[in-house]
Amino acid sequence: MDWDDLKIFLAIARDGQILGAARRLALNHATVARRLDRLELTLGERLFLRRSGGCELTAAGTALLPRAERVEAELLAAEAIARSAGGQLSGTVRIGAPDGFGTAFLAPRLWRLLDGQPRLTLQLVPVARAFSLSRREADLAITVEKPDQGRLVSRKLVTYGLGLYAARAYLASHGEPSDAEALARHRLIGHVEDLVYSRSLHYAEDAGLRWQADYEISSAVGQVEAVAAGGGIGILHHFMARGRADLQRLLPEIEITRTYWLVSHQSTANPAAVRHVADGIRDLVNDERAVFA
Repeated sequence: MDWDDLKIFLAIARDGQILGAARRLALNHATVARRLDRLELTLGERLFLRRSGGCELTAAGTALLPRAERVEAELLAAEAIARSAGGQLSGTVRIGAPDGFGTAFLAPRLWRLLDGQPRLTLQLVPVARAFSLSRREADLAITVEKPDQGRLVSRKLVTYGLGLYAARAYLASHGEPSDAEALARHRLIGHVEDLVYSRSLHYAEDAGLRWQADYEISSAVGQVEAVAAGGGIGILHHFMARGRADLQRLLPEIEITRTYWLVSHQSTANPAAVRHVADGIRDLVNDERAVFA
């Protein structure tokens, strides 16, 4: 069995389309289709059902997928070891993170993990979405829920708090709510409901608040900026809002807590580099754990 053909199989399985796999691998569509045909002929099994909307794994393809991922991980690990002669790490590690944690906390600090590692590249992808580690969308992911499916390794990173905040200028014009019921008389800022990618982001519901947002923003960082500009009252992360002189905490009895998890795949492609970055992220958080409370 040719490893190049297995790479084709993995790319199609992860993208769901031959055309998308071709783009991912920088090959043309015909080459990808031909190599898939060759692999299926070698195995004597159909690996995908090819439909107009994409490719769906067959039972044989589903059985092959974890084995192909293990082969990929072993080969990439061997390449990483060969590149890391002399004790230096090499390669690229991509970290997927929620936009708030990724932009406000990791982005100003993550570069420290490059010290002494001139052959290592870090990619930080701070966006409000879930990442698939099995599809190699990231090597590490910070998640807001502990994954319960897939061959993933999850470690608790930190528990963080959120509360109600408003700009001092907004409160000067609209007054300060005396209790939770009074929030209905204020302009509220929250998530775009149909873009919420995790149940744990329903902060208001879990806090027992009747929260009908007038201004919906899918980014936690965007919500902080909108609140700071006087746009209304929002439920903000303490580690982003607490230190800002232009923001005031409201109704401190309303406290919401959540947990960030640090997640990797069992068959990570570059284990030494991924382990270095994972340990480094934990150290960065532990050094400033108090800001999350």
